[in-house]
Amino acid sequence: MHIRRGTPEDVDAVLALLDGAVEWLVAQGRTGQWGTEPWSTQPAFTERVTGRAERGELRVAELDGQVAGALSVSETAAAYVTPAGEPELYVNLLATDRRHEGRGVGAALLDEARAEARRRGLPLLRVDCFAGDDQKLVGYYRSQGFAEVGPFTVRRAGLPDWPGMLLAQRLDR
Repeated sequence: MHIRRGTPEDVDAVLALLDGAVEWLVAQGRTGQWGTEPWSTQPAFTERVTGRAERGELRVAELDGQVAGALSVSETAAAYVTPAGEPELYVNLLATDRRHEGRGVGAALLDEARAEARRRGLPLLRVDCFAGDDQKLVGYYRSQGFAEVGPFTVRRAGLPDWPGMLLAQRLDR
């Protein structure tokens, strides 16, 4: 596996990866997390991924020459979560290709986030995730060494509320 900084040229591959994740979630009956529409058909989502690539926030994991996962990190948390009150690196996006399930792509990308936080001298890594349905995603982040900070709810006009969980991990410097 090779992890590298994502570029604007990776946007289409990352959107395809995200489209596949939405398709898989829908097939599981888990539509609350990312809805039912492919990211590539939603201008706000394509702009978000493009912006992250342009700002140097995007990382991609490659297996066999193909994008197998994507990570976005920044020093700014999502607006809907409580500020950390200290410097941090924030995971804004983590997604993996289901075709590579069990190969540790997500864990490797989170290891990269930890390493980057340490390189920047940041003592805290935080992430938020969907906390509805069966809470498997919260459990995944716990298995990766994160501790729950607390739940939150994103109110969305014309859509159901989005239940989330904020998680954090202290890093050795």
